[in-house]
Amino acid sequence: MKTTKYDSIFKKAAKKYNVSESLLKGIAKAESNFNAKDVSSSGAMGVMQLMPETAKGLGVSNPYDPEENIMGGAKCIAQKIKEFNGDIRLALAAYNAGSGAVKRNGGIPSYCKSYVSKVLSYKKAFETAKSAS
Repeated sequence: MKTTKYDSIFKKAAKKYNVSESLLKGIAKAESNFNAKDVSSSGAMGVMQLMPETAKGLGVSNPYDPEENIMGGAKCIAQKIKEFNGDIRLALAAYNAGSGAVKRNGGIPSYCKSYVSKVLSYKKAFETAKSAS
């Protein structure tokens, strides 16, 4: 995996929220495969699959706008990373299932384990592609 059509937005979001660009791309790949028009069965929208209430809370007025969505997703994962003291795995589980689920479970809920692994493997693939370029 090398580049995406949203690379400039991922770069800007990573810089603004001090989050790894490859992590953001890994989330987007796992969530929507970079589809700005994607809607999940639970109602999550856009590239980073933001739920309507989450999008609103992050200041995203149009979740189908790739830039707004990616910036919102970056802000969200940055908040989760801070909330879970830098633990990327817990932050990803919280991004996927909500912070409450992670806290109630005392860690990554079983139904989130494959999501967390998938995002981390995509993250690694983007890092590998970047270092090979």
